[in-house]
Amino acid sequence: MIRNASSEEMTKLKMPGTTDRVNSDLLAWDPLFGNSVESSSLSSSSSTVSPPARPTTPLSVGTIVPPPRPPSRPKLPSGKLSGINELPRPFSPPVTSNTSPPSSASLPRAESSSSISSSASISAANTPTFGISRGPSPVTLGSQDTLPVAVAMSESVNAYFKGADPAKCIVKITGDMTVSFPSGIIKVFTSNPSPAVLCFRLKNTSKLEQILPNTQLLYSDPSQSDNNCKDFWMNMQAVTAYLKKSSEQNPSASYYNVDILKYQVSSNGIHSTPLNLATYWKCNPTTTDVRLDYKYNPESMAGPSALSNIQVVVPVDGGVTNMQSLPNAIWNSEQMKALWKISTISEKSENGGSGSLRAKFDVSEGPSNPSTVAVQFVSDGSTLSGVDIELVGTGYRLSLVKKRFCTGRYMADC
Repeated sequence: MIRNASSEEMTKLKMPGTTDRVNSDLLAWDPLFGNSVESSSLSSSSSTVSPPARPTTPLSVGTIVPPPRPPSRPKLPSGKLSGINELPRPFSPPVTSNTSPPSSASLPRAESSSSISSSASISAANTPTFGISRGPSPVTLGSQDTLPVAVAMSESVNAYFKGADPAKCIVKITGDMTVSFPSGIIKVFTSNPSPAVLCFRLKNTSKLEQILPNTQLLYSDPSQSDNNCKDFWMNMQAVTAYLKKSSEQNPSASYYNVDILKYQVSSNGIHSTPLNLATYWKCNPTTTDVRLDYKYNPESMAGPSALSNIQVVVPVDGGVTNMQSLPNAIWNSEQMKALWKISTISEKSENGGSGSLRAKFDVSEGPSNPSTVAVQFVSDGSTLSGVDIELVGTGYRLSLVKKRFCTGRYMADC
């Protein structure tokens, strides 16, 4: 018998023709990438909703007064690096707000430098949600404590598999980094004409082909010769002006996000894909057989990380009247698509994360035409590039670092 999926469940899917926004949707983390339809365990100080409007970053570097630089930093030119055209997210940071104003300006006190994971469905309409595990700590002007900032690193892997030939696999991996400033820090910045300059170092950058910093808010030294690390420091006057404007427009927000840089990761074909795919079709006038073989590839990651919320969508035309599948799939007769859902794939899975999805379709208007299979998944706690961050100097501390990678356009043809 044909199993019909609910419209709610199937509309979450995004096929190759409509998957262009999957990357930006999955990057929308909370608190560092915006809201989620699906909630996680959040403290009251980090619950946010999307604002009706947000301020824009300065239009040109010329309008920004250079901030105080660390003594060891050379003066930099204001020119930009060439961009990564495929990345859709603008540098104008999203501003998030609480459902109710906090009683006082506060900063998160979380000390963990590891990534936080949560479970959330993957779809074009939903984005995963994250929370900070500890409560807020008020910051006063006279406090000797370092100021906390949070960082999120998110990467998107786009891949196209053709048959079972590894040489025909096309891969592109991009990433971005966001810094989240808690609302209480604004008072500290605005009350100090020369706040401490926030400096940081990107580590393990040897696999990056290109780094595109937000030159409106970020400085770097182009003469740095070490290929495995890069130093950056922020224009504190421009950052303060942006945060102040954000606070005026959204006074109840508990934190404000700033997209500081984007990058592209070098890839090595199928060896850089977390999940290898190969599809097979057999189309007859009355039946259509489909098989998708998959294999978990931990070698593509900085460290083995489980893939979660895997969804596989297979369009089948030819007038399907019945479907038999293993494991069980859901057939949507209106969209003419079969859907498989797998909760987790990792080294601990059966056969080390290798397996097959099979289906046999009875068709009344066959033979069917082989179509493109679309796959989605997400992985929390790791990146593909291995890029990491550390703060340089004094005055600030990393209260939270989040890492993840997810699919952009991840497709397979026979």
